[in-house]
Amino acid sequence: MLRRTLLTLIACASLLTPLRALAGPVDDLAAALRLPELLRVLVEEGIGYGADLEAELFPGAGGARWDAAVEAIHDPARMQTQALARLHAELGARPEEVARMTAFFTAEPGAAIVKLEIAARAAFLDDSAREAAEVALAELKERGDPRLEQLDRLIAANDLIEQNIAGAMNANLAFYQGMIAGGAVDATLPDGEMMADLWSQEPQIRQDTIDWLLPYMVMAYRPLADADLDAYIAFSETPDGQLLNRALFAAFDGLFNTLSRDLGLAAAKMLQGQDI
Repeated sequence: MLRRTLLTLIACASLLTPLRALAGPVDDLAAALRLPELLRVLVEEGIGYGADLEAELFPGAGGARWDAAVEAIHDPARMQTQALARLHAELGARPEEVARMTAFFTAEPGAAIVKLEIAARAAFLDDSAREAAEVALAELKERGDPRLEQLDRLIAANDLIEQNIAGAMNANLAFYQGMIAGGAVDATLPDGEMMADLWSQEPQIRQDTIDWLLPYMVMAYRPLADADLDAYIAFSETPDGQLLNRALFAAFDGLFNTLSRDLGLAAAKMLQGQDI
């Protein structure tokens, strides 16, 4: 049930409130980070994930009813509202820091980085793009390219591997909770047994995270000059960068937990033949 919450920062969908119409430093930051555009990609990822769940849990039996449920769960307006609310909670009392964050991502190289990250994430909706990125990563490793050291520094600065693993495991727990609420999993299942099952997935989640993250970063940052990527790493290591990193993980982990629980509940109802 892995749901990636990749922070490395990732036009507006018509269903979303244009962020420029909102007021306040946090809304300006969200606009600089192209939040609505990112959410469009997350909606597409979620719909694909819903198809995977159908194939795993009730192959061929979901049909239009399941498709409609998955689309309703991934309502972009609701997703934007939740993500923005959490960003306001995390950053609303820090206007000076937020202003500096916004300045970084509205100037260069920050603005270009945001565009590249969104484009790479959208490209990864196509398996062939991911395969090409995996080949590019292998080539970098074969020649010992210095870009790999830069990527390692960016991963370390934002704690991307451990944060993504924690987010994925929490999303898996939320899915379990949704299944329990829907009656598809025994509500009397001991917490220890449930947690043991979740932790048994950690090695595979870790490997999946690494296997996704590194090719993604190779693709996203390939057009960047080394100096521009160094500037991004330097920003990520500042107190402002660390604050933003924590706020974005909090916002998107919370969002994915909500989506995962709702998917678990909907899947449980499908398994029991109930109306979703």
